[in-house]
Amino acid sequence: MSHFLSSADTSTCSTSCGDAPYSFGMAPKTLAFTAIAIACTPFALLIGWNYLLPILFRILSLTIGSTFGWCLRKGAEGRRSMIIRVTAENEAKFQETKAQEKDSSSSSDDESWENIDSSIAGSSGNGEKASRDWDGIVGFFHPFCNAGGGGERVLWAAIRATQKRWPNAKIVVYTGDHEVSKENMLSRVKNTFSIDIHPPTIHFIYLTTRHWVLATTWPHMTLLGQSVGSLFMGMDAFSLLVPDIFVDTMGYAFVLGLCKILFPDMPTAAYVHYPTISTDMLDSLDPKTAVGTQGVNAGKGVGFKGALKRHYWKLFAAIYSWMGASVDVVMTNSSWTQAHIKSIWGPRRKQRGRENSIAVVYPPCAVHEIERAVEISEESEKKRQKYIVYIAQFRPEKNHQLILQSFAEFVKTGTDSAKEAKLVLVGSVRDDNDSRRVYNLRLLVNELHIKDQVIFQLDAPWSEILQWLGKAFVGVNGMWNEHFGIGVVEYLAAGLIPVVHDSGGPKLDIVIDVDGQPTGFHASTTSEFAAGFEKALSHPDPLSVRRRARLSSHRFTEEEFAKKWLAELEKLVAMKS
Repeated sequence: MSHFLSSADTSTCSTSCGDAPYSFGMAPKTLAFTAIAIACTPFALLIGWNYLLPILFRILSLTIGSTFGWCLRKGAEGRRSMIIRVTAENEAKFQETKAQEKDSSSSSDDESWENIDSSIAGSSGNGEKASRDWDGIVGFFHPFCNAGGGGERVLWAAIRATQKRWPNAKIVVYTGDHEVSKENMLSRVKNTFSIDIHPPTIHFIYLTTRHWVLATTWPHMTLLGQSVGSLFMGMDAFSLLVPDIFVDTMGYAFVLGLCKILFPDMPTAAYVHYPTISTDMLDSLDPKTAVGTQGVNAGKGVGFKGALKRHYWKLFAAIYSWMGASVDVVMTNSSWTQAHIKSIWGPRRKQRGRENSIAVVYPPCAVHEIERAVEISEESEKKRQKYIVYIAQFRPEKNHQLILQSFAEFVKTGTDSAKEAKLVLVGSVRDDNDSRRVYNLRLLVNELHIKDQVIFQLDAPWSEILQWLGKAFVGVNGMWNEHFGIGVVEYLAAGLIPVVHDSGGPKLDIVIDVDGQPTGFHASTTSEFAAGFEKALSHPDPLSVRRRARLSSHRFTEEEFAKKWLAELEKLVAMKS
C-alpha cells in the first residue's frame, strides 16, 4: 500500500515538477506573450483613453452623428421657416408702430448702443456690412431663463448686445419655463434688470425635458446624472430647432459636446460661470491637502466610500474635459474660473487644435444704477452706520456660519469699532431647505449671544438692498472659491469696504489694489475675518477707500461686458460668413 502511494506521488511530482518554475503550465512563448500583454495593458489603456477614444468619437460624429443631425435639421425646417417669416412680420409691425409713436426714448437707447457697436465694428476682419447684415439664428441654451439671478443677467445682456450688433439676426432661447409667455418674460427682464430686449427678433423654444437636470431627479451620482439628463434636453432642443450658432450660458458642457457630434460644422460657444468639477473640488476630498477643510465636500474622500467618490469624480472630470474640448469659443466669468477651465479643458482643446483662447468676460453688474442711488461724499460719509452687510442666498456654500462666528469673535474684542456694530444678512429664501438653514442660523446666533446685533433681511426687494448699501459701512463675503461674486462688485460700486474670502473671484478679480492702494481686505479664518472687520471699521480714511472701490467697479459695467461679449461672438459669426 505504501509502495503504491509512493509511486503515485512520484508520478505526480514528476508531472508537475517537469515545468519551469512560475510557468503556470504554459509554453515559454505563450508565457512571454502573456507577460508582455499584461505589462503593456496600462499603457494601452492610457493610449486608448487619450487618443483612440477621441478618434472613435470623431468617427461617430462624422458618420452616425452627422446622419442623425441631418435628420434633425430636416425635421425642424418647418419651424425654422416659420421663425424667419414671423420675425419679418413682427419687425414690420414694430417699425410701423414705432414710426407712429415717435418714441424719443427708444431713439436715445439706439444711439447709446450705436456707440458700443462702432467701438468694435468689423473686428473680425469681415467689415462693418458683413457684420451687421448677418441674419442667421443664434440659439441660447438657458433652460432656467426666468430665474432672475446673476446668470440670467448675463443671458439677457448678451442677447441685447447681440441684437444691437446684428439687428437682422434671429435670437432663440431654449427654456423650460412653460408657464411664462414671451410678453411676461420680457417684462420681467425689464423690471428685474432694466434691460430692453427687441421683441420682434427673439423667440422662445419650450423644452419638456427640464426635469432631467434637477438635483431631485438624481439623489445619487448627481453630477453625472444631471449631465446625462442635459443630453435629453439637448436632443429635445435640436429636435425642435437647429440654429446656425449654438451658445450655452448655463454650464451644460455635455449639450455642447452633443451638438458637435450631431452638427460638426456648427459654431459653438460656452459662457462658463463655474466649472462643473474642478481640481479644487477633487483636492478638497482629501483632508490632508491645503483645501481639505474647505467646501461642502471637505474631507469626504476617506474610507472605501470616499475612494469610490474620488474615482467617480476623476472619471467624470475626464469626460467633462472631452466635452469642453469640442467648444469653439469659451468665455469665463473670472480669472479663477478661467484657470480651472484651462486646467481641465485646455490640454484636450490643444490636442484638437482649438485656436481661440479661453477669455475672461466679466458678468454685467448694476454699477451705474448703484452709482445713481448711492452717494459717496464727505456728506454721505456722516450717514454711514456700523452695519456689516452680507448679501447672499442662504445656500450651504455661502458659509454664513463662518461670518456669524467671525462677527461674534469681533464683538467679544470690545473695541470701539465693535461697539454698536451690527451684522445684516440679506438673502432670498428659495425653498424649505433654505428656510431650515435660516432657522439653524438663528439658533447659532442665540448660542453665540449676538442676537441683538444680527439682523435677518429675507427676500428683500432691490430697493431695500440699495438702502442697505447706502447706509452700511462694510460688505462681507464668506464663500470659499466664489467663482465671481456679483454681490462683492455691488459692495465696490456702493463704496462699502469689502472683507472677502481669500479665494476665487473676490480675491483675484474684484477686491484688488487700485494705484497700489487697497480697496478692501481678504480673510480665510474666523480670526482673520474678525481682524478684517476691525481694520475696516477703524480705518482712518474710509472715504478714500470707498472712492477707490467705486473706481474699481467700473471694470464690471454692462458696456464693458457687451464689448468683450461681442468680440468673442464675432468669431462664431466669421465661421458662418
